[in-house]
Amino acid sequence: MPAKEYGIFLPIGNGGWMLSTSAPHPEASYAWNRRATLHAERIGLDFVMSMAKWRGFGGSTDHWGRSLESVTMMSALAEATSRVRIWATLHANVHNPAVAAKMIATLQDVSGGRAGLNIVNGSYAGEFEQFGAWDPELGHQERYRMTELWTEAVGRLWTEPSVTMRTPYFDLVDCRSRPHPAVRPTLISAGRSEDARRFQARYADGAFLAAESLDEMRTLSADVHARAAANGRVCRTYSMLTVVQDETDALAARKVRAWGAGLDREALARMRRTWGVPEDQARAWAEGAEGEAAFQTAYVAGSARTVTEHIAYIVREADLDGLMLIFPEYDEDMLLFGETVLPALRARDGSTA
Repeated sequence: MPAKEYGIFLPIGNGGWMLSTSAPHPEASYAWNRRATLHAERIGLDFVMSMAKWRGFGGSTDHWGRSLESVTMMSALAEATSRVRIWATLHANVHNPAVAAKMIATLQDVSGGRAGLNIVNGSYAGEFEQFGAWDPELGHQERYRMTELWTEAVGRLWTEPSVTMRTPYFDLVDCRSRPHPAVRPTLISAGRSEDARRFQARYADGAFLAAESLDEMRTLSADVHARAAANGRVCRTYSMLTVVQDETDALAARKVRAWGAGLDREALARMRRTWGVPEDQARAWAEGAEGEAAFQTAYVAGSARTVTEHIAYIVREADLDGLMLIFPEYDEDMLLFGETVLPALRARDGSTA
């Protein structure tokens, strides 16, 4: 049985992954992300990944109002590291596939074969309307059709001397992109819809999934595994989890309450509106939200033992191949996790392999 994989979602946007005035507030700076990445390499995590973000959500925290560009930053982090895998994000609806192929091939060269490409096709319309890259006539299914052709084009540009493709979304005419990567970069995709899972099973090496319950996560993960196997492929499945760790469960719970008390409701409402929720509904939902809404993902809070048991349980029960972790305190909780939890998880992997 392959070992489980654990990595981090880097704080490429200010505020990281907490919508709160009282939570730690990482800045959108290379210094923050470099430090977190070096921690990840030092404690033995498997990968670091950054999102691509073009517009924030305002509020009292100006959440994600400042962000770095993913590929540029990850190329610098590749040079700063030697072992951890480096996964960047590109929007298929923003970057021409010839440009994307060249960028990621360069990242693969810089990193010595550790590069990965997280392929997304846009869900926050406001990000792309501001620079004319959002087609409101392109429905969800059609966006995935565009992304399939985009991914095929990138793959061909990495392996073929010349590529000609004519599609409703882009054209390549005798298009050339050399040098080809010696090893194909890892392909990642996030999403849980039918279209997303079909895409993951056909093209991705890793799928990031979200669910409302453990049972639903198990169903989604099993579905991606089965679809990929039917295509003669392997696609590993991951989910996201925020880790709030302290010496005791009570101290960790205190952090959760303190951070939840500062919930940025305005930013939360704006985030909902970008998902297509009507403004009055989004605002009403944000006003009535509990403090835990400050966490953008599921979270675990507790001592090293509690965190270890929780992670081992959900990875096993949800049939996941790993987790992408978020640490509100990248310089504290993350290092504590590396000293106490990660060795215990690795030991469990060794005993079950």
